Amino acid sequence: MIFKGLEVSLTGMEAQRVRIDIHSSNLANANSVDENGNPYRRKIPIFESVLEKTAKGEIYRVKVKKIVEDPSPYKLKYDPSNPLADKNGYVKLPNVDPIREMVDMISAMRTYEANLTAFNTHKGMLLSAIDILKA
Repeated sequence: MIFKGLEVSLTGMEAQRVRIDIHSSNLANANSVDENGNPYRRKIPIFESVLEKTAKGEIYRVKVKKIVEDPSPYKLKYDPSNPLADKNGYVKLPNVDPIREMVDMISAMRTYEANLTAFNTHKGMLLSAIDILKA
């Protein structure tokens, strides 16, 4: 019961770690195509808040519900000499915007840090309470 705050912060950190991993993957694949010449499609995490009932009581947790592909259109680049170009000379490029990915990753890192601060604050309060009880 007294550890609920720690658990909530922990699930928030886990969710943000997944978010950082996904944005890192998007950045790493910003110029990738598969073996069939199809461009990489940006991934997006979908989160949900879940009320879990445990032996200790109820607790809300943040979970990654699913990871979906961004349906936005591919970028087109005119390059008729490229072997992946269509009949009009356009090449489909991944729908990844590196600036957007960096902004989203920074946001995820800040949210992770906020959860870590909340975790450490709660832990400090618990340790202070234990010290008070020892006295």
